[in-house]
Amino acid sequence: MDTKIIDGKLIAEQIKKEIAAEVAGMIDKGIPAPHLAAVIVGNDGASQTYVASKEKACKSVGMTSSVYRLSESTTEKELLDTVNFLNNDPEVDGYIIQLPLPKHIDENKVIQAIDPSKDVDGFTNVNAGRMQIGLPCFLPATPYGIMQLIKRSGVETVGKNVVVLGRSNIVGTPVAILMSRKGIDSTVTMCHSRTKNIAEISRTADILIVAIGKPGFVTADMVKPGAVVIDVGIHRIEDASNPKGYKITGDVDYENVYKVASKITPVPGGVGPMTIVSLLQNTLDAAKGSFYSRD
Repeated sequence: MDTKIIDGKLIAEQIKKEIAAEVAGMIDKGIPAPHLAAVIVGNDGASQTYVASKEKACKSVGMTSSVYRLSESTTEKELLDTVNFLNNDPEVDGYIIQLPLPKHIDENKVIQAIDPSKDVDGFTNVNAGRMQIGLPCFLPATPYGIMQLIKRSGVETVGKNVVVLGRSNIVGTPVAILMSRKGIDSTVTMCHSRTKNIAEISRTADILIVAIGKPGFVTADMVKPGAVVIDVGIHRIEDASNPKGYKITGDVDYENVYKVASKITPVPGGVGPMTIVSLLQNTLDAAKGSFYSRD
C-alpha cells in the first residue's frame, strides 16, 4: 500500500461500515432506518449520476432513499411546494435539492426554504451561521469529508499553515473556517482569483487544499516539499488515448506534485467518495436529532 496516497475510497468504506452498524442497531430497536430524500429538477447528467450514487450508498448502509424527479419546466412555486411537503413529512429525516436548478428558479430562495433540521447538505443560512460560530450543525458534505480525510489519515493540524485555494460557499469558505477551529488549530490563508503571488503563498502551506476549479492548476513548483495536498477538483478531459475518450483529473498536476508531497489525494478516489459518505453521516445525525429537536 502506498502510504503517500490518502485513499478516500478506503476511508469512506470504513465510515460506511460504522454507519451501517449504527443503522442496524436502530432497526433492531424498532427505530425506522434513516430516510434521505433527493429532489432533482430537469435532466442534468452529472446531477443524475450523483443522485444515483447517493441511492446506491444509502442502500449499502441500510438507509431508506427516495428521489423526487421533477421536469425542467417545474415552476419555482411547484418546487417550493415540494420543499414544504418534505419539511412536513415525518418519514423523511433529511433531504437535498440537487444543484444546479434551471435558470428560472431562484436557487437561494429554494435552499433557504429547507427546514434546517433536514438540511443535510448544510446549505441553509442557519447551518452556515452555526458552523461560523462553532455550534453543532450539518456541515456541507465536501468540507466535512475533507476534515474526515485529514483526521483519519493522521495528518497533524495543530499550528500548521493551511492554504485553501478557492473561496466558494460550498467548499473553500467552509473548509477554511473548519481548519481554523479549536481542536484543529491551523493557521489558514485563503487564496482566490484575485490573489497576487498565489504560487508564493501556496508554497508556505503545510496542508494545501485545492478547490479552484481549473484542471492541473497546481504544479510541483507551487508545493512545499513534504506538504499534504488535498485535491477537491474533478474534471473530465478529452483523451483520445483512453478507451472511454476522456480521463478524469483534478485541480492538481498529480503526477508531478506526487513526487513533492508527503501525502496526496488522488482524483478520482480521494475527496469524491467522502462527499457522499458525509451526506450519509448527516442523515444519520438528522434521524437521531443530534443538532435540532424535532418536538
